[in-house]
Amino acid sequence: MLLWGRGSRFFLGWLNQLVLLFIHRVRPYDGGVTNLMIARSSDFSFPSDHATAAFAIAAAFLLHGMRRRGLGFLIAALLVTFSRVHVGTHYASDVLGGALTGIVAAVVVRSVYQKGTRADRFVTGIL
Repeated sequence: MLLWGRGSRFFLGWLNQLVLLFIHRVRPYDGGVTNLMIARSSDFSFPSDHATAAFAIAAAFLLHGMRRRGLGFLIAALLVTFSRVHVGTHYASDVLGGALTGIVAAVVVRSVYQKGTRADRFVTGIL
C-alpha cells in the first residue's frame, strides 16, 4: 500500500511551516524581480509548497519501486516547478528547496511507516 494520505500531507505541511518560521523570503514579484502572471499569494516564497508536494509524490512512488509511475510523476514535478518560476511566483531556489523538502519528507515517511501495524490499519481504514 502506497502511503500518501492525510498523515503524509499533514507532515509535509508541518515541515514547510517549520521552515517558514526561520526563513521569511519575499516573493519575486514583491521584490520587483518578476511580473506576476497569476493571483498573488499571501505567504512567504521559500520553500515552494507546490514543489514540495510534487516531489514528495514522485519520491514516494520511486521509493516503493514503481519506476515508470515515479518517473512520470518526476517529469510532472519538474514541469510544476518550472511553471512556478515561469509565472513569477517563486525563485529557482524556492522550488529547489521545496523539492528537497518533499524528497526528505517522502524518505522519512517511508522509513517510519511500518506495514501491518495498528497505525497502518488506522490510516488505511480512513482511506
